[in-house]
Amino acid sequence: MTFPHITHRWFLAIFLFCTAIVVANLAHYIVFRILRRREAKGAGEVGEFHAGWGIQTHLAHPARAIFLITCLFAVLPSVPRLPDDLEDGIRQGLIMATIVCLGWFAIGSVYVAQTVLLRRYDLHEENNIQARRIHTQFQLFRRMVISFIVVVTIGALLWSFHDPRIWHYGTGLLASAGVASLVLATAAKSTAANILAGLQIALTEPIRLDDVVIVQGEWGRVEEITTAYVVIRIWDQRRLIVPLSYFIENSFQNWTRESAEIMGTSFLYVDYTVPVPELRAQLDVIVKASKLWDGRVCGLQVTNLSEKTMELRCLMSSRNASESFDLRCLVREEMIAWIREHYPAAFPTTRVIGQFDGKNSAG
Repeated sequence: MTFPHITHRWFLAIFLFCTAIVVANLAHYIVFRILRRREAKGAGEVGEFHAGWGIQTHLAHPARAIFLITCLFAVLPSVPRLPDDLEDGIRQGLIMATIVCLGWFAIGSVYVAQTVLLRRYDLHEENNIQARRIHTQFQLFRRMVISFIVVVTIGALLWSFHDPRIWHYGTGLLASAGVASLVLATAAKSTAANILAGLQIALTEPIRLDDVVIVQGEWGRVEEITTAYVVIRIWDQRRLIVPLSYFIENSFQNWTRESAEIMGTSFLYVDYTVPVPELRAQLDVIVKASKLWDGRVCGLQVTNLSEKTMELRCLMSSRNASESFDLRCLVREEMIAWIREHYPAAFPTTRVIGQFDGKNSAG
């Protein structure tokens, strides 16, 4: 009678195991189905808290694993008597899997929090200083929080063992890691400097995502800020990789530190005979007709004189650096075309005055 009884218990255990898989998947489907519906319902409503934003992407897989492991824990007592070593190994494996899945879920939660909190800050808006500030801070803090979660998860895995020897090894490992960190910090000063620079950048904000900067003579936008370096997208689609510590230790230009508004200049070099008031009036006509002008500043002044030419500076304001560059080019083209049409002799010329002797000319 023992053999049928054992067979029956194994059949029950297998049945419960399959039931656990079905229940875990069913619970996962129901929960995330509700979240998807709520997300779809609130997608078009401005200002509503969208609970599903990022949850399906970042939490679906770890949540499925947690549901399954929870059901397996519930089924484990119904398994027939196993050798103590095997049963302890299975239980320990489930505990470790649970810790790993919880760490995975915590990392996904960080991404969900970032998605939910940043959805109101659009980097593509015209006046996006606040958005760039928030995105930059969250990007740096997200990496730090994830690193902390990974360390805590590894520590929880070590402490899940009930064997005092493993605790002893773990304590020795932590002590060794402390000594090794001092050695590495001494050997890798640049890495430590970049980590500290990342904290300073997040708090003091010398640069933010999408800032327009000039670094090492290159004009570009801040495309990415990592824990070690900054990626600058140059105007011609090249990428300049700069260590974080560079922005703390060196001077650089940030054209969008407080505002994206900027003033640009176009220089004209013309002859002294050109009428400056008429050029000033024509500049007003050209600039005010352009959508690139933001309506703040428009002026023309004589800024320098040389023995051959007169230097005129056309000063215009724009909403951002890209529009300013286009407006400067437009002003050059239109002003040169207008001068060529109305005062063709006003371009810089070289005059040569000679005196001729009548005898020499006759000879």
